[in-house]
Amino acid sequence: MTGLMTVLGIVVFAVGLMVSIAWHELGHLSTAKLFKIRVTQYMVGFGPTVWSRKKGETEYGFKAVPLGGYIRMIGMFPPGEDGRITARSTSPWRSMIEDARSAAFEELQPGDETRLFYTRKPWKRVIVMFAGPFMNLILAFGLALAVFMGIGVYKDTTVVGSVSDCVISQADTAKRNPDNPCLASDPVAPAKVAGLQPGDRFVSFDGRPVKEWSELSRDIRTGAGTTATIVVERAGKLVTLHPKITTNVVAKTDSDGNPVAGTVTAGFLGFSPAGHIEPLTFTGSVDHMGDMARQGVDSLLRLPQRIPDLWRATFEGAPRKADSPMGVVGAARVGGEVFSLKEPAIDRIATMVILVAGFNLSLFLFNMLPLLPLDGGHVAGALWESLRRHTARVFRRPDPGPFDVAKLMPVAYVVAGIFVCFTLLVLIADVVNPVKLSS
Repeated sequence: MTGLMTVLGIVVFAVGLMVSIAWHELGHLSTAKLFKIRVTQYMVGFGPTVWSRKKGETEYGFKAVPLGGYIRMIGMFPPGEDGRITARSTSPWRSMIEDARSAAFEELQPGDETRLFYTRKPWKRVIVMFAGPFMNLILAFGLALAVFMGIGVYKDTTVVGSVSDCVISQADTAKRNPDNPCLASDPVAPAKVAGLQPGDRFVSFDGRPVKEWSELSRDIRTGAGTTATIVVERAGKLVTLHPKITTNVVAKTDSDGNPVAGTVTAGFLGFSPAGHIEPLTFTGSVDHMGDMARQGVDSLLRLPQRIPDLWRATFEGAPRKADSPMGVVGAARVGGEVFSLKEPAIDRIATMVILVAGFNLSLFLFNMLPLLPLDGGHVAGALWESLRRHTARVFRRPDPGPFDVAKLMPVAYVVAGIFVCFTLLVLIADVVNPVKLSS
């Protein structure tokens, strides 16, 4: 049964991936048609065509490799300086430029002179290229909003869920037997020594009322070496305890007390909070989605720093970190794990939806990088053209004309090569040393 649910989870994620790609390309397609640009193809996937049908002037279809998609617009790049496609050159860089320019005009038909992409005003080209990633952003926030408001998010409470028997550092936890992690040499956890029990609800900490887990966690972490006075409610009665807060290597947490990547030396009592699923308000959901976006931007900015760890995890047998970059294969495996969890069905569905939402958010952020061949590179080119033309008007200079993005194609090939190498590295890592939910 577990194997069947794992396969089902992978299939569900794959369908979510295909829908996300199709949704992305629909943004490009709809805005291109809105501005009367001729679109010859709308394809989901790469490689050989599995199915297609032509409707009007556009061919719609699916290809064999479901790892992307595209629409083909005529006139993506302006012609050469002589008004035509420049003759081939022996220079490899010039060949790259003219290959791109040739592809932009290969399906040109009579009457298309006014329907070329490059002839549209810069703001229209920005809209067409931004529309794809923006559709992913809409889908990400729509899915997340549905989960946060309709189902809720897991929140730690001020009720004790479990009490540790001993003090174990975060680094040693993964190396121990989960059923019996304590060794004879490990000190007894302060919470157990003080008599804290599962089900106790914190009322006050050192005379301050306890309202939220984040406040309680912060008080414990900053109180290393002190003896705290805590009051808990147990079976309807107030019980006062005096645990001595020790020091331990624990997981880092954010401002809400939720674990994040990394460890820190801080105060430690040795208990885990109980949690529950709590629906959020619209405002709370927007705040939570803002946190997701900030984490996504931070992960993207720190991507180069994670490559050495990814390399070691792939080829040197080092453990794969929880915040390691993950590709489509890795995400699909996680999707399979989600569906095989022994959790209520609604929780598994919510986790899968958030996984797809996070994938769409990553697509938006990645595609908005101002580098060709990404959508953000075309947006940057259109904005640069607009700036040049406005500057020329202000200083009463001749119109410099369209910015020839094709001249940046050598850079685009280098960037694409780097992306391909990184994608292969992530793919191998996802196969030989995948990220797991337990990590």
